Amino acid sequence: MRALFWTDWFLPSIGGVEVFSARLLPDLTRRGHKIVVVAGHHQAGLPDETDWDGVTVRRFPFHPVLAAGDMDRMTTTLLQVARLKRELQPDLVHLNTLGPSVLFHLETSGRCPAPVLLTMHSPVMDDAVRLDTLYGRALRSANWVNCNSKAVRADLCSRLPQMCERSSVTYYGMDAPPLHPSVRPREDPVVLGFGRLVRDKGFDLAVTAFALVVRRFPRARLVLAGDGAARSELEQLVAKLGLSNSVRFLGAVAPERVPGLLNDASLVIVPSRWNEPFGLVALEAALMARPVVAARVGGLAEAVEHGKTGLLVEREDIATMADAMLYLLANYRIADRIGATARERARERFSWNRCVDEYERLYDLTCHGRLMEAPDD
Repeated sequence: MRALFWTDWFLPSIGGVEVFSARLLPDLTRRGHKIVVVAGHHQAGLPDETDWDGVTVRRFPFHPVLAAGDMDRMTTTLLQVARLKRELQPDLVHLNTLGPSVLFHLETSGRCPAPVLLTMHSPVMDDAVRLDTLYGRALRSANWVNCNSKAVRADLCSRLPQMCERSSVTYYGMDAPPLHPSVRPREDPVVLGFGRLVRDKGFDLAVTAFALVVRRFPRARLVLAGDGAARSELEQLVAKLGLSNSVRFLGAVAPERVPGLLNDASLVIVPSRWNEPFGLVALEAALMARPVVAARVGGLAEAVEHGKTGLLVEREDIATMADAMLYLLANYRIADRIGATARERARERFSWNRCVDEYERLYDLTCHGRLMEAPDD
């Protein structure tokens, strides 16, 4: 099967969708599918065309063209996308974004019609119910909508009941890394948070809650791995709370370094404000047998089983977040058991082979119109 995989960004941009895509697509290619990625340019110096582990990646200046309102460049880019579609003759277009770049897909969809599978990697936006928005148009253009959690699908169906008949759930998957989990640090406990340093991820909440943790565990350390627009504000908050010697900022971290960071952690904090569609951070922590303290938002309540594989707290509840961290640090054996249970559950329920199998089946079902046969939720 020939598939055009459409996404806003691709590696070396780091994010949940980018990391997931970079794992999924080479495996689909090894199963005999021809995959071409269409992505935006996110930094200078990247080639317009490159190869990623057998997958062709074509980058276009979607966002700069739209931001500039340059109609000549818009026309040129549309012609380039249309030419790519004609050359590839895809059996399927797999949309992984409902962002501005999808305009270029919609405007060229008549040049080479193909069934559309849309994967919802983000919470449903209010624009979903509107027919006059790009988001609403793109959503309705999909033959099938695949959600990465029951929470996302439930929200989608509540806003657009007609989507219940052409949507399903496929969880993210991941294999346990080769690195075997080591004994969690106890005397000098480490709380790890990683991801984009933006307000939605709630790391300011984690820093504030950690200030309460340090009072009881003065040797504890909070490590924040990632970068983003909120880093400067977070650094100022750390200084204001007198935590400069207790909080460490690592900056952006390559995906292959994450298992090592988890192995050095006592527990992982996922303090998101927004409705996380799933929670890859929680899954990565589970595979390294690390207990998680997470906000009860979106799909995180499916990635983390409260009391068994981690502890869930209400959104922005700093006091309860601190109490949950203190409980896991004070009850070492219970935390060990939670981490071990999380690893076992992750390997059984969120295996990588299962995930690839389900995507391959979704490709086949969408391509051949057998939509009612999609995987059960």
